[in-house]
Amino acid sequence: MPRLKDKYINEVAPALMKKFEYKSPMQIPRLEKIVINVGCGDVKDNAKGLETIVNEISAISGQKAVVTKAKKSVANFKVREGMNVGVKVTLRQDKMWEFLDRFINIALPRVRDFRGINPNSFDGRGNYAMGVREQLIFPEIDYDKIDKIRGMDIVICTTAKTDEEARELLTLMGAPFTQM
Repeated sequence: MPRLKDKYINEVAPALMKKFEYKSPMQIPRLEKIVINVGCGDVKDNAKGLETIVNEISAISGQKAVVTKAKKSVANFKVREGMNVGVKVTLRQDKMWEFLDRFINIALPRVRDFRGINPNSFDGRGNYAMGVREQLIFPEIDYDKIDKIRGMDIVICTTAKTDEEARELLTLMGAPFTQM
């Protein structure tokens, strides 16, 4: 069992049950999935560059990444329908717990001038989204083998009904929010 999942079951869930006074254990917010997304419209003609991004995201997440395609043609961006414009991976179950544990405890402290993550990046329905400027913060990425520094979006989807519940869930799991 992943370390963070064990912590959720034994410490976080009872603390949330007590704080928000839930009637049923099924009301306790829990993690649903984590989506990692990299937009890479600049490699729409370069198949080798896209393959590199897929390999990097697969190494970071521990799961095969999927190439996303444009749904519409946009002339201003020189994008036609069906072109490769990004890479994403959706993590669930044990891989999700292991990724979040590595992200909070290993990757985030490696960010330059790190003071914590923004506590206001919730969407109003209990999901947290954040951007990472470079993939180098993950220990799985070899500095010498990258061709370009790329950012990524990481979305943590929870079953929480409000932002307050989700913020408390992530705080109890060890997310380093900045103090406001």
